[in-house]
Amino acid sequence: MATAADLSPTRPPGLLRRLAALLYDLILLFGMLLLAATLVIIPASALTSSEIRLEGWPRLLFQLYLLLVGYGFFAYFWRHGGQTLGMRAWRFGLVRADGQPLTGSDVRRRLLWSTLIPAPLGIFWVPFDREGLAPHDRLSATRPRLLPPKAR
Repeated sequence: MATAADLSPTRPPGLLRRLAALLYDLILLFGMLLLAATLVIIPASALTSSEIRLEGWPRLLFQLYLLLVGYGFFAYFWRHGGQTLGMRAWRFGLVRADGQPLTGSDVRRRLLWSTLIPAPLGIFWVPFDREGLAPHDRLSATRPRLLPPKAR
């Protein structure tokens, strides 16, 4: 697991590395969302004899539930080690702008900015930023940093 000292002096990851980690994380997140949906749909279908139709408030609550599962996925990994599994596979992690590990408020701020400026779109700004940061990096005062290669 990376420490703040391991992450702070290095440069940020490039666009391709970030996209690869995002793709990896989205595959994992899809599996988590599928499991989360199954945990609601199967018991609900067992309680009714007809087809389940999510409309109105039940649909909104179900969508909010899935959104919270997605936020929970990223929040957990960012708060505990500064890396999602995709970031770990592609050797980079997150720290605060001052080089310290992320706090709960840092994670919430990053999730907010990653929602307001969708992270997949914001990542495409990285090649044009002089420091290699996405808008959600800069606005949340968090910084992605490459990790050194592991010694074999």
